[in-house]
Amino acid sequence: MLDLIRKRLKESADIKMDLLQCGDLLQTLSRMIDESVRCFREHHRMYFCGNGGSAADAQHLAAELAGKFYRDRKPLPAVALHTNSSFLTAVANDYSYDEVFSRATESLGCRGDILMGISASGNSINVLKALAKAKEIGMVTFGLTGRGGKAMLPYCDLLIKVPSDDIPRIQENHITIGHILCEGIECQLF
Repeated sequence: MLDLIRKRLKESADIKMDLLQCGDLLQTLSRMIDESVRCFREHHRMYFCGNGGSAADAQHLAAELAGKFYRDRKPLPAVALHTNSSFLTAVANDYSYDEVFSRATESLGCRGDILMGISASGNSINVLKALAKAKEIGMVTFGLTGRGGKAMLPYCDLLIKVPSDDIPRIQENHITIGHILCEGIECQLF
């Protein structure tokens, strides 16, 4: 069992070291921070969507922004789109689960807002449809995915692809990237 524990910790650490060496990825994250600061300064909102573990990350990041991260400060308007269970189940029932995030984006999103789609595989149809709807509205679109997440590319103004195909390792790095995003936003705004 200790060998398994060491192996998984090393895999996670190796991916973080790969991220550290990827200048394009670091520049993209810096641009995400800057664009998020612009969004909040202009009194816009930031939305997040994802499924399963990515939904947990979406909700986690929205909570860090709407609550607080490191600093005691004003709350920022950030929302995870899956947290209204009545809406989610009604749209899934009346239309399809593929439509839940695009309908929420159409309902809530405005030009200048940001939508961050999180999909470790990059192939979640409901996330892709939400990003497409956000682009149609004039929102800024961010994406977090893994190495294979090419399907998200046409829908994202800024996309970070974690250099891994292992879903748990991708998700571990998504939350690290998300925490850096939240800290960067707080540092610039407060």
